[in-house]
Amino acid sequence: MLEVEGAAFSYGNGDEAAHALENVSLSVVRGTVHALIGASGCGKSTLLRLAAGLLRPMRGTVQVDGAEVNPEQLRIGFLPQNYGLLPWKTARENILLGVRVKGAGGQSWAEAFEEIVSDLGLSDLLDRYPRELSGGQQQRVGLARVFLLSPDFLLMDEPFSALDAITRESMQEVFLSLWEKHAVTTLLVTHYVEEALALAGRISVMGGRPSTVVETFENPFAGNLACSASRPFFEMGRLLRAKIAGASA
Repeated sequence: MLEVEGAAFSYGNGDEAAHALENVSLSVVRGTVHALIGASGCGKSTLLRLAAGLLRPMRGTVQVDGAEVNPEQLRIGFLPQNYGLLPWKTARENILLGVRVKGAGGQSWAEAFEEIVSDLGLSDLLDRYPRELSGGQQQRVGLARVFLLSPDFLLMDEPFSALDAITRESMQEVFLSLWEKHAVTTLLVTHYVEEALALAGRISVMGGRPSTVVETFENPFAGNLACSASRPFFEMGRLLRAKIAGASA
């Protein structure tokens, strides 16, 4: 569904340009979660913004179903690290923001709203403002907003990294339960190897200067949190860390 082929991107021009990405190729299969991992500053978020159509590649292509990414024509769900909630709007208003911006309406989303809010345990929190919610509750509001939009694909930029370890694990379970129900094609940026192993069917390691996709791995542990204490899970995590370290050298 999402195809990146030979993409390059730099910030600035001429001798002052910072070359962020070079010859990046990536395929995100419809109905899957695909994770990007790598050292801080290796271009993961830049690649995510290319996929969202917020940046355009200087060389190469970024396409969805064979056409150039156009955020005006696609429904793109974006979940950033800071949840992306507007502080002057209630939880209800924040959840509805995406469908209202896209001009969606009617009984279909109203029914979906009630279902998603119930699934996420937000029914009693809808009139609260973000400052009145815990980090985990704010993250649930963010998830409700992007899943209510029924996006063509979902982009997640380290969405759980601001949470404590216990809450982060809980939110991973929440995400998986939603994703299994809606099967939204997802590109996930994370610097937690265990998170990538828990959530993503395919994992791409990024690195180098400028950065590229070094290698992509099929992950047999995706969606099975019970495997996280197993020896094979640990060994896969060790392999990925070694690849990240090698790509950053």
